[in-house]
Amino acid sequence: MAFLRKTNMEPLPVVMSGVQMGERVLQIGIGDPSLAGVIAAKVGLSGHAAVAVNDDRTAARARAAAATAGVLVDVQVTPLDSLPFTGDSFDVIVLHAGVDALPPLEGAPAVAMLRESHRVLRAGGRIVILEGGRRRGVGAWFRNRQPAPHPGAAADALGAAGFRAARPLAEREGYRFTEGLK
Repeated sequence: MAFLRKTNMEPLPVVMSGVQMGERVLQIGIGDPSLAGVIAAKVGLSGHAAVAVNDDRTAARARAAAATAGVLVDVQVTPLDSLPFTGDSFDVIVLHAGVDALPPLEGAPAVAMLRESHRVLRAGGRIVILEGGRRRGVGAWFRNRQPAPHPGAAADALGAAGFRAARPLAEREGYRFTEGLK
């Protein structure tokens, strides 16, 4: 399960994504399956939560997390550079970068995936990229992690895909957050 914030009991990625009740949210890839259920619960019945993954095993994990959380999630198995949604379908996209099934955030495959994300995001919408970052303190001793890409890689990829105001937001508690606007 994702690290829970002591103040409001929401996982840090949900807090940083800024997802609100009634929004239409798309998650691309799933790093921590419990986040799919928590984000879907955050948008509530007045919103819409969808998950796009590119394999059946990950889709099953997302469906199980949604069932555990008791929420509705539209899980789609699809190539991530050809999403089965109409243009301007979502208010927020949360991209779980660093997941084995997703391309690294550098190069043509990443830009193609991000351009497709740009297409399905409404004007004024935002994308939040969630990557593994550096851990600090005692947690860093126990966790062997692959070196993360340079801090600006996600912002560079967002800019190349047409997002504006792409910038790193924060690096906290083992996560790195980057945001871009359409």
